[in-house]
Amino acid sequence: MKARSILILAAMATASSAFAQRAVTPDDIARLAVVGDPQIDRQGDWIAYTVGTTDVTADKQSTHLWMASWDGKRSVQLTGRKGESESTPRFSPDGRWLAFVSARGGEHEDDQLWLMDRTGGEGAKLPGITGSVVDLAWSPDAKTIALIVEDPDPDEKANAAAGAALPAATRPGAPTTPTADPVAPAAVADADKKDDKDDKDKKPRPIVIDRFQFEQDIDGYLRTQRKRLWLYDLATHKARRLTTGNYDEALPAWSPDGRSIAFTSKRAPDPDRTYDSNLYVVPVGSAPAEPRALTTFTGADNDSDWESYPAWSPDGRSIAYLQGGPVELIAYGVHTLAVVPAAGGAATVLTPALDRNVGNPLWSSDGRTIRFTVEDDEVERIAEVPATGGPVRAVAGGFQTLSAPSQAANGRVALLVDNPAAPAELYALDGGALRQLSRHNADWLKQVAIAPVVRTSFRSKDGTEVHGFLTVPAGAAPVRPLPAMLYNHGGPQSQFNASFNINWQIFASHGYAVIASNPRGSTGRGEAYAKALYGDWGGPAVIDALAAVDDAVARGVADPKRLGVGGWSYGGMLTNYLIASDTRFRAAVSGASIGNILAGYGTDQYIRDYEMELGVPWKNMEPWLRNSYSFYRNEKIVTPTLFMGGEKDSNVPVLNSKQMYQALRSRGVETQLVIYPGEYHGLKRPSFLKDRMERWLAWYDARVK
Repeated sequence: MKARSILILAAMATASSAFAQRAVTPDDIARLAVVGDPQIDRQGDWIAYTVGTTDVTADKQSTHLWMASWDGKRSVQLTGRKGESESTPRFSPDGRWLAFVSARGGEHEDDQLWLMDRTGGEGAKLPGITGSVVDLAWSPDAKTIALIVEDPDPDEKANAAAGAALPAATRPGAPTTPTADPVAPAAVADADKKDDKDDKDKKPRPIVIDRFQFEQDIDGYLRTQRKRLWLYDLATHKARRLTTGNYDEALPAWSPDGRSIAFTSKRAPDPDRTYDSNLYVVPVGSAPAEPRALTTFTGADNDSDWESYPAWSPDGRSIAYLQGGPVELIAYGVHTLAVVPAAGGAATVLTPALDRNVGNPLWSSDGRTIRFTVEDDEVERIAEVPATGGPVRAVAGGFQTLSAPSQAANGRVALLVDNPAAPAELYALDGGALRQLSRHNADWLKQVAIAPVVRTSFRSKDGTEVHGFLTVPAGAAPVRPLPAMLYNHGGPQSQFNASFNINWQIFASHGYAVIASNPRGSTGRGEAYAKALYGDWGGPAVIDALAAVDDAVARGVADPKRLGVGGWSYGGMLTNYLIASDTRFRAAVSGASIGNILAGYGTDQYIRDYEMELGVPWKNMEPWLRNSYSFYRNEKIVTPTLFMGGEKDSNVPVLNSKQMYQALRSRGVETQLVIYPGEYHGLKRPSFLKDRMERWLAWYDARVK
């Protein structure tokens, strides 16, 4: 009963303030500010970052650039024109210039490189780049910017070089004559013009596919386009390829002397067939060069999906990076921190015994230690280790998530911090203490009653210890069991952690207890715990999730006769497995899910995962059928189920939800299918995000409450 007492006390602790505040509703999804991508300048005085907001009238999300001072006394919005978005802010080494990426100029404009004076004025689009800019990194002398640029669509008219040249005063290193508008928009008006020829005048062309992996969510069909490493000269406004070969390249990082760039790539004969990404170094010369491989591990070295840049040591002799887990475990494996000599040689793993995913390596100014993020059990923290190896030491943590750290030359670190009671904000890691710098959600938090979230621990049917969370309505200690819903996370190689979850808050404000578990397959508990789901997606996760429900019932929080279940992506898959295994749930919502795994082969983006984890179906049918029992044994499903999906989803295509819906409809089980037009795996349109939550609540209210 101790855990239940803690839950009740936590709810009562918020009661006094909750009475003066309103409930969290689906409308609040659009009221949240999403803070991200902190980038501290080299001097450690200012931090640039992004803030995402929603324009309900325009039914559109946008992201703009902000800047905060290290002491927290000043906060400045740098961009904010209606209908536009900016991302990837990066300070020049002297801190004066801020480069960023934006598709200003129209909805169908490629993302381009922009530059603005940090002291004020409008940004200017830099001419001479063909294709879409994905990422950027300044050279140490601020004369050149390394770019990752995606090739233009071969069927579209190549982007013309941007028109008028920028005035000299807009170039880094130019004489700085004070003006009221350092970057004049009129000077680059021609560069913003685009071809607005109507789509109806363009003749469609056949889509020719000849790649092993030919589809990716949002990107659609994959053809000849690659994401390549380029150099952009700020004096001449000319871009040139830095590498040879026909491969994707990512995560550029300059050497301290500016003579080389490290990056990640899969340079196998057929990159589509392998997970083997490696770390490469290429010299910054006058002509494209063949890069030199620094790592030879057969798995994913510095996998671009982790968005963790390789980090050069201050003396330029070593590079810290992430080494993936065993290649056969794909995403179930644990990423470790490693260091490799920049001149070549054997790599050294610095965290062999940690058994936790790590990321974002940051060298100390003296090169003796490396700080990094650690994905631990339901939290994310900062730790450090000697650069030559040794014990891992805690730097900052607690019941919260610390992410996206950015470090100045003097060791100052800016990062994001959030917890179950507050969305992510910008913080300074000052010594060993965290200090809040931004408060974009402060006014909203004053208006709403935040439901308390507590951690839980319980035993699964086979005795495995499982962890999770319970959320109950704010200000109302449960004197009797509540209607409850089991909410499953996606992945499955991810976890619910101590971060803010708007969905939990909406469900709790609507009167539900929210049960959230981290069943086997989840990360944060080590490699063995994650890989327990390998090839058995509807196996141990099912009994673990059901144990979370049993635990909530035993605590007196959840009413066993009023239970719902739901989730998105793998959370929807697990929902399908659960309702095909147990009849206790009175309603289910399955979003962007799959039941018939065979239908995924050749129709989604996971071809490498399928063949590695399950084998090809014509040679190894048993695991395919076993993992498809929610479809092939759907006669066991009696739970009324709402299926949802995005029309353009290539991650888990909506055809899978159609099959599950059709099977239940054929049998006369109460069901409904909702398809969101123009949406991918993760919904973006604000009205659809609200609609999804309202439908979710209505489906439960009619059957669970």
